[in-house]
Amino acid sequence: MPNMSLKKNEMPSQDPNVRNKNFLEVALGYTKEQAIDEASRCLNCKTRNCVSGCPVQVEIPDFIKEVAAGEFEKAYEVISRSSALPAVCGRVCPQESQCEGKCVRGIKGEPVGIGRLERFVADYHNENSKNETVKPESNGHKVAVIGSGPSGLTCAGDLAKKGYEVTIFEALHLAGGVLVYGIPEFRLPKAIVQKEIDGLKALGVKVETNMVIGKVLSIDELMQEYKFEAVFIGSGAGLPRFMNIPGENLKGVYSANEFLTRVNLMKSYKDDSDTPIMKAKKVAVVGGGNVAMDAARSAKRLGADEVYIVYRRSEEELPARKEEVEHAKEEGIIFKLLTNPVEILPNDDKFVGSIKCLEMELGEPDASGRRRPVEKAGSEFEIPVDCVIMSIGTSPNPLIKSTTKGLETQKWGGIIVEEETGLTSREGVYAGGDAVTGAATVILAMGAGKTAAKSIDEYLSR
Repeated sequence: MPNMSLKKNEMPSQDPNVRNKNFLEVALGYTKEQAIDEASRCLNCKTRNCVSGCPVQVEIPDFIKEVAAGEFEKAYEVISRSSALPAVCGRVCPQESQCEGKCVRGIKGEPVGIGRLERFVADYHNENSKNETVKPESNGHKVAVIGSGPSGLTCAGDLAKKGYEVTIFEALHLAGGVLVYGIPEFRLPKAIVQKEIDGLKALGVKVETNMVIGKVLSIDELMQEYKFEAVFIGSGAGLPRFMNIPGENLKGVYSANEFLTRVNLMKSYKDDSDTPIMKAKKVAVVGGGNVAMDAARSAKRLGADEVYIVYRRSEEELPARKEEVEHAKEEGIIFKLLTNPVEILPNDDKFVGSIKCLEMELGEPDASGRRRPVEKAGSEFEIPVDCVIMSIGTSPNPLIKSTTKGLETQKWGGIIVEEETGLTSREGVYAGGDAVTGAATVILAMGAGKTAAKSIDEYLSR
């Protein structure tokens, strides 16, 4: 009999007043009993709406059925047929707007905790599986993957399973892309990312770090001199945007990318880190997405007394996941909503002293469908801070575009591809993820990597 409880099994987690002082993972994961109980809430619908909401098409009812039966390894086998990064997806995917958003149990209660179950299954496998990965026999074809973020790892994994000789070229000194430099340890432990990368290496994937494609080697050189027959560009969107308001050049102003890279990749929160970071006492994070929440929660853990999220729309329009907003509030992050920064003011030493803002109100909807924020006359006020973190979006780095002949891009920098194949304007060159769409989600990037891998296989199998 299915469990007809209207509520999900709660996720065990650290106490907010404890976790906001450490970088250990917030969510602790389901027990076996909780996982089985949650899985029994699934009605195993014939229509499988949840699968249609998954960008990589995981057979969700099938894996949940195995969990309900206590067959956790069989559940992992089902997930891994579609997803290269289940332990990652179970932690950072926006399930509420994808698979869980389609779950019929959500009509009169809470949807099945699909993400929590995926995380449980992946963690159980990683802790208990003794099966060694078997490297497929080579089919003789060579493929280069630029970038080791979610799209690159997915494309590389899908191709390696088919016998392709895949080499990933990563610009930084550690593989993982945004999974290691962007998402904090307390949301996604880096050991989990490394475990996924080690799995790809066991399939035969080579990883070359400190390789800035467009600087060290060009795409033309990869194909002509190194004989790669196809290239996938999954280089992400690492170029930060700023508001271009007065004071953004003051000391104490960071882009969220730089701030999080120092914290996550360079471990600046550790006493023995070689990478410095400002230990501010009052911090303003400008923006309302998941990256803004990550930056704010990291600043709190670094010892800030007051951390503000400054966002020009209301809470209803916050683009961050509901769970991330709730966690931020629990940890003491202060939300200054309907607030727009207009200037960053210095103290006497060219450091940040305060941020000048205007109160906003919502007007008519804009092109995105969200109500446009309008300034309130005479509403100017200041928030005393000694650090400002700009988290208002990113765009692709123009380096690959500027060094690759015939590669067509959008005006804002995104690579133009055929939607159904991921093929760029260059024969044999494919692209996906944030390098195409601009900053988006991990699972959408993975979906693009799967699409490109399928297309590359068809192209090289002709």
